[in-house]
Amino acid sequence: MKKTVISLAVATSLTLSFTSVQASTSANASHHQSSEQKVFKKISAEKIYQDISYLSKKPRVAGTEAEREAATFVQKRLSKLGYESAVEPFTFTGYTPAASFLLSVNGTSYSPTTFTYSTNGNVTAEIVDGGLGTKDNLANKDVTGKIVLVQRGTITFGEKVLNAAEKGAAAVIIFNNTGGELNGTLGGANDNYIPSLAVTKEEGEKILTSIQKDEKPSGTVKIEGAVVSERTSYNVTATKPSTFKKKRTNDIIVVGAHHDSVAGAPGANDDASGTAMVLELARVFKTLPTDTELRFVTFGAEEVGLLGSEHYVSELSEDEKNRIVGMFNLDMVGSRDAGDLVMNTADGTPNLVTELAQASSTRLNGAPTPFQAGGRSDHVPFAEAGIPAALFIHSPSEPWYHTPEDNLDKISKEKLQDVAEIVGTAIYDRSRPDQQGSSVKKKATFKAPHLYHEQDVK
Repeated sequence: MKKTVISLAVATSLTLSFTSVQASTSANASHHQSSEQKVFKKISAEKIYQDISYLSKKPRVAGTEAEREAATFVQKRLSKLGYESAVEPFTFTGYTPAASFLLSVNGTSYSPTTFTYSTNGNVTAEIVDGGLGTKDNLANKDVTGKIVLVQRGTITFGEKVLNAAEKGAAAVIIFNNTGGELNGTLGGANDNYIPSLAVTKEEGEKILTSIQKDEKPSGTVKIEGAVVSERTSYNVTATKPSTFKKKRTNDIIVVGAHHDSVAGAPGANDDASGTAMVLELARVFKTLPTDTELRFVTFGAEEVGLLGSEHYVSELSEDEKNRIVGMFNLDMVGSRDAGDLVMNTADGTPNLVTELAQASSTRLNGAPTPFQAGGRSDHVPFAEAGIPAALFIHSPSEPWYHTPEDNLDKISKEKLQDVAEIVGTAIYDRSRPDQQGSSVKKKATFKAPHLYHEQDVK
């Protein structure tokens, strides 16, 4: 009889405990849902869309007056929201593409492209085969005063040009190793560069065949109007301190996007969409209680090498780097014709940002947003400094990426709303007062396969 009494007591205790856990879990879930509603009910895709409309009226190339105007617009919007905001200038070596360029071989005109940082020149000379343009390929070749034809691959475009220049070549033609046009960069300004143009695989092989037949083809490489000069770009910053003095954490979360665009492109999606979303999240969080410092930043000169974010990270103290628990990078988040939302981390491994966003996207949409390895945006300098960071972007990108067609009529308000809700609730999940924040960064629990992303330099 006593045994039965004990069993009933244990059963009753377990039942009460289970009921208590259920009630507690239910209460926490309800509170969590209530907290998230504070965020996504405030988000307005229409407000984001209107800011994109203003920003995408014309290209915002780094170092131009149009970029300065965009930075000023962002700063004024942040100030109007009640933030202490600032426009922070920095200098960089900029490049204006050639106004005109041509290539002819034995009197036949070709349709070349130029490289970023290609230098001006007018050269008419014999064209010789330079293989892949490596030092070994050129070691025993007489290229002095000649135009060297080299194939893409193995080393960077810049190295190919410098290797040919070192051997006395007068110009370089680089042909593609796959279908389509070759668009790339020499990587940066260099006084030792010689004029260089790019052609398709088909055109390059046609010239190479002529060389191999010992026809000694004569070519003309002409580039005019390219300019390398010192320029000024801008980062725009605003900070929301913790709402609480005694219960605040020591943590910082950064929300960022780049406000510059490429030449000729209005950049509605790339990246007025990200910039406008940063402004909207700043508006949403302005009146929400948070125990974590939030920083809203738009970067300049992303399109010419992530220069704004590199400058921002270089100015951080070691204490700040240790306190930043996550960097949410918004780049190309509104195109109607791009693919699904993904997250890119610099090394392909998860971090606090991806974990928070996957949790929020699961709650909102029923499935976690996937992530993969990927660079080429402003999360990279943060990751290189040891800060958990991820890029939010739709993949594959739209067909008019980096073209004059990247304008307002291609923007999807539904996609804007979706990304803003995922990112906004993820940030609030980490910064709302009842989340006892920690300055200890969460470590990844597994490693995803690394995906190679070519930088268009080789």
